[in-house]
Amino acid sequence: MARQALIAPSILSADFARLAEEAAAVGGPDGADWLHVDVMDAHFVPNLTLGLPVVKSLRKATEIPLDCHLMIEDPDRWAVGYAEAGAYNVTVHAEAAADPVKIAKDLRAAGAKAGLSVKPGTPLESYVDVLRHFDTLLVMSVEPGFGGQSFMPEVLDKVRTARRLVDTGHLKLVVEIDGGINADTIEQAAEAGVDCFVAGSAVYDGKDPGRAVRALRRQVLDSAR
Repeated sequence: MARQALIAPSILSADFARLAEEAAAVGGPDGADWLHVDVMDAHFVPNLTLGLPVVKSLRKATEIPLDCHLMIEDPDRWAVGYAEAGAYNVTVHAEAAADPVKIAKDLRAAGAKAGLSVKPGTPLESYVDVLRHFDTLLVMSVEPGFGGQSFMPEVLDKVRTARRLVDTGHLKLVVEIDGGINADTIEQAAEAGVDCFVAGSAVYDGKDPGRAVRALRRQVLDSAR
């Protein structure tokens, strides 16, 4: 697969009282490629965020493809609902899924892309065969649960491994990274082989989220020259 430079702003860092406006702020020409939606249940991770009703409302409010990252227990039961709600990509955690291959098939049947995420301490090698059934690999570069954490560069070895598997044709998927991505870290991630960059604070903490998206993408493209 050709390398990409997709930017997926994370609404975990947005103003939850103004989600439609915050989505619009990163839309338009040269805007966000995906809108990253962190769903947390206070069980799989300690934090509690938004769920399916908010995703349904957000889908009506924006044309940006929704990239739903389910940090929840029992994704085998709940993941398909997000696909049915119109999410473009639905990612479940390898550590929480009882039957990830079945989840991937069910998500695709419901019309969504299927993603698999691994925590920083989870080895990628255990899931290489499973990943043949997925469209996206989301490598966590912080411990899942809260925004604003510092980037963990040691996870880039997993990115490099995934990149090699994609480039040699063993896997066909988008390599995504989530956690601590900003102007200081995005080039490291790009060099390791990331296609899609989730950025929360780096986009929404400033006065112009749309400009921040464009600047991050430009950094990736410039670093590849």
